[in-house]
Amino acid sequence: MKFGSRTCILNVGGTKYVFRRDVIKDFPLRRVSRLHGCVSEKEVLEVCDDYDRERNEFFFDRHSEAFGFIMLYVKYGKLRFAPQMCELAFYNEMIYWGLESAHLEFCCQRRLDDRMSETYTYYSEEDTKTEDELRVEEEGEHPAGRGRGSAKWLERMRRTFEEPTSSIAAQILASVSVIFVIVSMVILCASTLPDWKTAENRSVDEHRYTDQLTDHSGIIEAVCIGWFTAECIVRFIVSKDKCKFMRRPLNIIDMLAITPYYISVLMTGLTGENSQLQRAGVTLRVLRMMRIFWLIKLARHFLGLQTLGLTLKRCYREMVMLLVFICVAMAIFGALSQLLEHGLDLDMGNEDYASIPAACWWVIISMTTVGYGDMYPITMPGRVLGGVCVVSGIVLLALPITFIYHSFVQCYQELKFRSARCSRSLSAEFLN
Repeated sequence: MKFGSRTCILNVGGTKYVFRRDVIKDFPLRRVSRLHGCVSEKEVLEVCDDYDRERNEFFFDRHSEAFGFIMLYVKYGKLRFAPQMCELAFYNEMIYWGLESAHLEFCCQRRLDDRMSETYTYYSEEDTKTEDELRVEEEGEHPAGRGRGSAKWLERMRRTFEEPTSSIAAQILASVSVIFVIVSMVILCASTLPDWKTAENRSVDEHRYTDQLTDHSGIIEAVCIGWFTAECIVRFIVSKDKCKFMRRPLNIIDMLAITPYYISVLMTGLTGENSQLQRAGVTLRVLRMMRIFWLIKLARHFLGLQTLGLTLKRCYREMVMLLVFICVAMAIFGALSQLLEHGLDLDMGNEDYASIPAACWWVIISMTTVGYGDMYPITMPGRVLGGVCVVSGIVLLALPITFIYHSFVQCYQELKFRSARCSRSLSAEFLN
């Protein structure tokens, strides 16, 4: 652009900066350097917010303090966040002027990465709706969009079954599901009592399906299974992506908890009074105990279990690192303890440490400071090694725990944010 004078003025949020015309051409900020290539006032207004031809002044309605720190980067080559300013807001100013996160100092880059990761978890793809989805919902309310109205009804059904805090009906449904889980767990635990007629002390013929239905516990169990089955089928029908539904961990657990009941009923019906039922009794008891997975269904309704699952999902690298630390320490201390307690004196050695795998059991309970006392070193070198093992276990376990703890806090804040947002929408629905 042919400037009217040898100097030009940048007015950013009321703060003016005066530059020579040749400086603008190679200015480190891309938005400012673009002014030199403008050939008309229209192109100038595409770069800045306003332009005064007489004074050759360019107006930018941006944060003046942030631009001051950006100008310090232009002058000294170091870019840091402005104090008392949100990192994301400053990063937005950087993008406007043509800078990237790589221009920041390393300490500020880490602050920006942490803040962006927190913001991403708060506004994940599962909780936000695209403009197209919102438009579909609005058109679904229109009388002409009957087809979209059915899609909106399916979406409401999906939210009712998948998100317990999305509506009053979803909360009622979740409460009923929790009651069924508790009842089924009480029946399962009570069936193992000595005075209860369990599979261990009953005759083979009492495993029949008809006898289960006549028994009160069998009827209650059948009702609970029926509820869980119906709930799983409805959630599968109203889901958007059937393949994704089948791959979700909680849905897999639901199927693992429901399937054993039908397998046991089928096996009992097929074997009848056959002698194979005696061998199948162990399988039936194993399948019955697999119903303990029903407790994991509570993760749909309780924030604590959801936080635990999300933390384990995001911290699998730290968990693997923790297991590697433990395995390495077990191998080292197990070999040394077996040598000091048994290997040096085969006749008078401690028989509890006769092998390295046996010594590894002592290492793991010592590193975790459990200390059952079922085996312990008796020689002085072995006791010294035991003290080192305990202290090393405390240090090794504490190193990855710090990362897991911070991830747990972040996941808890994220899920609490989602729950609070759903609660606000639920309150609005109740008032309406």
